[in-house]
Amino acid sequence: MQEAFGGGWARQPHFSVETLGALHDLNHRFLDLVGAPPGQLLDGNWPAPGRLKLPGEVVAQVAQLSADQRSAAANCPYALFDLRFHDDEHWRARLGSADHWRIADEGPPDGDEVNFVRLTLFYAWHVASTANLAAQLLLGMSDLTAAAFRGVTLNRLPALVAGEVDTLTARWCGSGAFWGALVRAASRTDAARLRRVQLFGLQLAAAARLP
Repeated sequence: MQEAFGGGWARQPHFSVETLGALHDLNHRFLDLVGAPPGQLLDGNWPAPGRLKLPGEVVAQVAQLSADQRSAAANCPYALFDLRFHDDEHWRARLGSADHWRIADEGPPDGDEVNFVRLTLFYAWHVASTANLAAQLLLGMSDLTAAAFRGVTLNRLPALVAGEVDTLTARWCGSGAFWGALVRAASRTDAARLRRVQLFGLQLAAAARLP
């Protein structure tokens, strides 16, 4: 039953091919951030295991993956990253202060990390605005957070970027079993095993939505 469900994830009526393709690209970019050598990015300290809340050995293993292996690992029907999308209070405060945002609040110059957060916010706004369940299922948003994103206009998003860079983490960062299995399966180019791990991620996503 799990395989039948997982095998059809690209055909789910809630998700377009473009929506899933953009998510795959974001996941791949996120894995590139995780595996980037220190000093390569703007702040000179990325990736820091404590910042992503991933074990140091997972960060090191991601760094060893090839581009093709990262692409395979990234091909999930859910985000591998998180910007506290489950936190209603956080996003109510951030999105509710839209009248006070100013261009001057946009913060630091562009770097890979800042650009990633900007792309993620635009993606989150897009899926929350165009599909009833996509934001909840793909990003782990609550219904209230998805509604809050729908309530702001596109031009308000850039001013959010600076304040969200420090909230960027790996999704399910407390599940060493998931992340360790994902990286190992990708490194061994084991498609069947990788598929099973990605189905495990679907279970984690579903469990997070239970009352």
